[in-house]
Amino acid sequence: MSKISNPVIYETDYSYEAVKSLEGGILQEVGPNAKYLLDYPTVYIVHDEKKSREFSVYIGETSDIRQRTKQHLIEDPKKREDWESLANSDNSKMYIIGHDYFNKSLTLDIENKLMMYMSSIDSVQSVYNRRTNQQKEYYTVDKLDEIFSNIWRKLRKKNKTLFPVEKIIKDSALFKASPFHKLSDEQIQAKDKVILKIMEALTRNQSGELILVTGEAGSGKTVLMSSLFYELKQLAQEESENIVLQEANSYLLVNHEQQLKVYQQIANKLGITSKKVPNLVSKPTTFINNHTPEEKADVVIVDEAHLLWTQGKQSYRGKNQLYDLMDRAKVVVAVFDINQVLTTEQYWEEEELLTLEHEANLKGNFIHLENQMRINASQSTINWIRSMIDDRKINPILNDIKGYDLKIFNHPKELYEAIKEKAKDENSGISRITATFDWEYVDKRKPENDDYWRVKIGDWSLPWNLQLPQMKEQKRKNRNLSWAEQEQTIYEVGSTFTIQGFDLNYAGVIIGPSVKYRNGEIVFDRSFSQNKKATRQRTLKNGKKEQFSDMLLKNELNVLLTRGVNGLYIYAVDEELQKALINAAKG
Repeated sequence: MSKISNPVIYETDYSYEAVKSLEGGILQEVGPNAKYLLDYPTVYIVHDEKKSREFSVYIGETSDIRQRTKQHLIEDPKKREDWESLANSDNSKMYIIGHDYFNKSLTLDIENKLMMYMSSIDSVQSVYNRRTNQQKEYYTVDKLDEIFSNIWRKLRKKNKTLFPVEKIIKDSALFKASPFHKLSDEQIQAKDKVILKIMEALTRNQSGELILVTGEAGSGKTVLMSSLFYELKQLAQEESENIVLQEANSYLLVNHEQQLKVYQQIANKLGITSKKVPNLVSKPTTFINNHTPEEKADVVIVDEAHLLWTQGKQSYRGKNQLYDLMDRAKVVVAVFDINQVLTTEQYWEEEELLTLEHEANLKGNFIHLENQMRINASQSTINWIRSMIDDRKINPILNDIKGYDLKIFNHPKELYEAIKEKAKDENSGISRITATFDWEYVDKRKPENDDYWRVKIGDWSLPWNLQLPQMKEQKRKNRNLSWAEQEQTIYEVGSTFTIQGFDLNYAGVIIGPSVKYRNGEIVFDRSFSQNKKATRQRTLKNGKKEQFSDMLLKNELNVLLTRGVNGLYIYAVDEELQKALINAAKG
């Protein structure tokens, strides 16, 4: 197999003076390989370091770098402020990237991948691109990843701040939720269908139209919604050729503090939100309080719609957030997984939910995502996890042909040490320990006889999440990071409240005493749970109060067991459950 050649990269000032001598500079510096920059399709990055370690970037591709650069410097500043800013800055630089494999499709994919990487980097404040360019199959598609990594490594030699190690980027929550991910065929079909349905509803001037997207944990729902939101924003631009979606206003909502941070950062970097329009990405209550049924938004996308409240509470005066959103929007796209409802205030009565699904189905507005995209395991391992959650059975653990690391530990300390080892290894990515909510934790109040609220098992203990103190510099750095991305959280135990919606490379799960094993099956014992939002009663529409802890505690376990991309480490407090798991590990 022939070795893929190295990319050709030329760095220059981004100015009219530099462009005048661009061809001569390339010929002089690059020599015989200059043809890959002057005669082949190229990818280029224009960047400006506005403050120390704060960059604005534009990524493009072209078949004529001379002509395109002149256009950017002379014509584009007349129409766009971002190009004016780049042209007028004394710090603007440009990298031109060439390769003997480059064709139109490959350069478009490289451009898209650079947009995905650079919008996930801490030091990049703004990415000025306005389109995605995902390509399907083409002659050199199988070389894309290798060529891209070679390009990235060579760029990194030129600027380590602007181009960090690939692994660091891939571990970031921003990267994992990026709208620039290459979508699967299933995701592309779903997105195209949603956009078509939105256009139909807006053309007919409908209101309160619900498009329901369902799928289990790890089925790619977040990336799909991120991509959909970004595309709707591009189609809404003044220069858009889509007359239905041109100037349509779209909002992205999520009822989860950690996930909201991620979406807000993506929107800020891509210029979707600004001081003029700050709340395009927000929590549902913020949207509801700022909009009336008389002045409806065009499109509202709700990620993690299973976290919407279905009853009033102190901070929300309505009765059902989904219905309030449908009252205030022409179209609501809701991503829903019944197996991730975690509290009584999110509970849906079965008949009501079936009615919503049935109505969406009748209108062709129901989409189900089948594929599992998170857990990098063979089907036998996925079946084992699903059987433990859905069937409450513990089957023998089979050898995973893909190398997924499913282990049962004899002691929580051993599990924690193994997770710490994985977290230390740069190639293993982010690994953290989590637990069912079976140990007391009271937000904003310290325990009387301890330094922190802790998960305690025998003589081993570790603080619950969101408690460890941070130095001022660390606090500033952590402000935009999800819980798992923060360095100090390796010394804490995560919960569904910090980890839902995210993934870990290796997930350590301590199954607390609320999950037991009796007579050959898993049972849930609410008397051992500290999750009052799951164990309290819920008042139904008919006025009756009922318990739903069995379902909600099962869902808690579901969320925790489906976080690990490459590995899942388990320890159970209940003796019979631990014994059954150890026996299962023997195959």
